[in-house]
Amino acid sequence: MGLRRSEVLGLKWSAIDFENKTITIKHTIVEVKIKGTNRILAKDRTKTNASHRTLPLTDEIIIALETAKKQQKYYKRKFKKSYNTKYEEYVCLNPDGSIIKPDYVTRHFPLLLKNSGLRHIRFHDLRHSCASLLLARNVSMKAIQEWLGHSDFSTTANVYAHLDINSKILSAEAISSAFSFKN
Repeated sequence: MGLRRSEVLGLKWSAIDFENKTITIKHTIVEVKIKGTNRILAKDRTKTNASHRTLPLTDEIIIALETAKKQQKYYKRKFKKSYNTKYEEYVCLNPDGSIIKPDYVTRHFPLLLKNSGLRHIRFHDLRHSCASLLLARNVSMKAIQEWLGHSDFSTTANVYAHLDINSKILSAEAISSAFSFKN
C-alpha cells in the first residue's frame, strides 16, 4: 500500500474500518537514540499533516488483517499473564505482544526477500513499487501524492516523474497527431 515503515508499525486496530473497508494512517512507531539508548516512540501523529490519510482496503489486505487479529488473540491466550498488553491496540506485534521495532524490519526484510527468492530491495522501496504500479495504471501524480502522503506535489513529481513514461508517450502522440495531416 506504499506505507512508510513507521506507518506500518504504528497501525492501530482502531484505524481500520472493516465495515467500510478503509484504513486511516494516523499513528507511527519510530526508534530514537536518547542518551545513548535506543527507545521506541509511539506517536499519535504522522510525519506530516498530509501523511494523515484514509485509504481503501482491498479484500486481500482485509483477509491478512483479520488473520493477524486472530493470531494476536491466539498468542494472548498462549502467553497468558506473560503477554505484553501495553501495545495490544497495535496491529504489528511480536508473538509475546511487544511492539515490532523498526530496526527489526530493516534487518529482517532482506532475509524475507532472500528466502522468497526475490532480489534485494530496501523496505522503503516498496513505496516506490507502489507508485510505479499506480503510474502504470495511469493514476495521476496528484492522486499518487495523496496516496503516499506526500505533503508537497513536487516531492512526488521529482521522485516519480521519470517513471511516468506512459503520460510522456501519450503527450508525444498528441503532439504528433496535431502536426499530421490526413489526406
